[in-house]
Amino acid sequence: MRKHLIILLVLIIPATGMSQSLAVSENGRYIQDTSGKPFFYLGDTAWELFHRLDREEAAEYLKNRADKGFTVIQAVVLAELDGLKTPNAYGELPLKDLDPGKPNEAYFEHVDYIVDQATASGLYIGMLPTWGDKFYKLWGVGPEVFTKENARIFGEFLGKRYKDAPIIWILGGDRNPANEEDMAIVRAMAEGLRNGDKGAHLMTYHPQGGASSTDFFNEDEWLDLNMFQSGHWSRYFENYEFTWAGYKNEPARPVLDSEPCYEDHPINWRAENGWFDAFDSRKRGYWSMLSGACGHTYGNHNIWQMWTEGRDPVSAARTPWQQSLNQPGAFQAGYMRDLFESRPWHLLIPDRSLITRGPNTDGREIVAAVAGDGGFLFAYTPHGSRFTVDLSKIRGTKIRVWWYNPLIGEAIPLGTFDKTEYYEADPPSDEKRGNDWVLVIDNAVMNFTTPGNR
Repeated sequence: MRKHLIILLVLIIPATGMSQSLAVSENGRYIQDTSGKPFFYLGDTAWELFHRLDREEAAEYLKNRADKGFTVIQAVVLAELDGLKTPNAYGELPLKDLDPGKPNEAYFEHVDYIVDQATASGLYIGMLPTWGDKFYKLWGVGPEVFTKENARIFGEFLGKRYKDAPIIWILGGDRNPANEEDMAIVRAMAEGLRNGDKGAHLMTYHPQGGASSTDFFNEDEWLDLNMFQSGHWSRYFENYEFTWAGYKNEPARPVLDSEPCYEDHPINWRAENGWFDAFDSRKRGYWSMLSGACGHTYGNHNIWQMWTEGRDPVSAARTPWQQSLNQPGAFQAGYMRDLFESRPWHLLIPDRSLITRGPNTDGREIVAAVAGDGGFLFAYTPHGSRFTVDLSKIRGTKIRVWWYNPLIGEAIPLGTFDKTEYYEADPPSDEKRGNDWVLVIDNAVMNFTTPGNR
C-alpha cells in the first residue's frame, strides 16, 4: 500500500523560516511542512517568469505575490513562448544545440537568482522542467527535443541543482501524453529528478484543460499530488466536480486545480465572448476548496505570459503585466487563504448533504464542507442565494455564525445562537452574480477568531 507520509530531509532556511521540504499528510488530504503544520498551496501561474523577466522585474513580481499571501509560484524552465530559440532577458538560451543534455550555465544562473529571490520572499517555486510542446508539440512552437534518455539526464541535472531549494516539481506543462513514448519520457524525467534530489521534493503533473494527472499516472509512485486543469472555456465550468472526483480517487492524494480560468482572459479564448473577471476566478477557488482541495492556483492572463507593449499578445492579452499585478482577483486569492487559515482548514471534509435547500444549476451551485471534529463548517454561495444548512455534524449546543465577504476579506458577525436542526441562511443584499458569500458556523465553545484573521 502506498505510503502517504513522505519522510524527507529537514533543512530550514534561516532567512524565512521556510521548510525546504514539504510532505503529504498521513491521510493523503493535504500538504504539510516538516514540523507537521498544514501548508496552504496558493499558487500563481507565472509560466514565463524565468524566460521573459530580468532580475529587477522578477524581484518586483515575487515581492508583490508574497505580500498578497501567495505561497507557490508556478514557472517553466524551458518556456512555452519559443523558450528554446528566443533568449532570456540577458540573451541566453537554456540549451546548447537544442540538446537537453547540454544545459547553458549562464541561463541557469538566472534561474538560480529567481529561485533564491523566491526563497528570500518565503515562496516555493512550482518548477516545470519543460512546457509540454518540447515532448509533444500538438500546438505551439516546440520543437520536440526530448527522448526517454535525455529526459532522465535533464531531470537529474535539475534535481541536483535545486535539491536544497524550496521546490515542488510539476511535470507535463499543459499536455496529455499521446502515447507510450510520451509516457516514457515523463516517467524518465521523474526518475531523473528523483535521482538528482534524492526524493527531497513533492512531484505532480499539470495536464491539459479538462484532464487530471490521475488519468495518466495514477499508479505511479512519483505522483504525490493530483493536479487537474479546469481551463478557460466557460464561466459555468463546474470545477468542483473535478476536485470531488480527485478527492474520492484512490490512492488518496492532495488535489488542486492548477490552472482555472484566468482573470482578464477572454472567455473561450475569444474577446468577443467577454472576459473572465475576479468573481469568476474566486468562485472557482471556493468551489474547489470546499470540495476537498489542498489549495488553489490563481492566474492572470497577462501575467502568465508577462505581456507588455511591444510583445505579441497571446489570446488577446490587453493589460501590461505590471499593471495586472494589482487586479482584484489577486488580492481576493489572498483573502481566501486568510479565511481558511483562520480555522484548522485541513480538517474540512466536503459534504454535499449539508445543503438541504438551495440552487444547484447555472453557476449558482452552493458547496459546503464541515470539520471532521465538528468544530466548524463553511458554505459558499456564488450569487448570494438563500439556502438551508444541516447542522447535525456541528458539535455543541450553541453556534456562532458569520458571513464572510470574499470580495473585501471582511466578516460580519451575526451572533451566538442555540443550535437547531437546520440553519436558514439569507446572505446580505439581493441575489445576483458576484454577490458571493461564505457562511461560517462555529461550535461556539471553540472560540475561533473572526473569520479571515489568521
